Amino acid sequence: MPISRKELIRRLIQLGFSSPCSGGKHFVMKGRGRRLTIPNPHSGKDIDDSLLTRILRQAGVTRKEFDEVK
Repeated sequence: MPISRKELIRRLIQLGFSSPCSGGKHFVMKGRGRRLTIPNPHSGKDIDDSLLTRILRQAGVTRKEFDEVK
């Protein structure tokens, strides 16, 4: 299920990550002892399921844990 970049960031903050800051070409978020690269915004495009899975793996967050945050 696709998710907006804004919603992704909101949920990651609730899971203990910092607000995104510029890390060069992409924004980064830090938390849980990890540095997470966030995709750049593209007008009208959501983050698809495969990219979300890779981001969550990089963050050390399970899909169940992510889905429980509303």
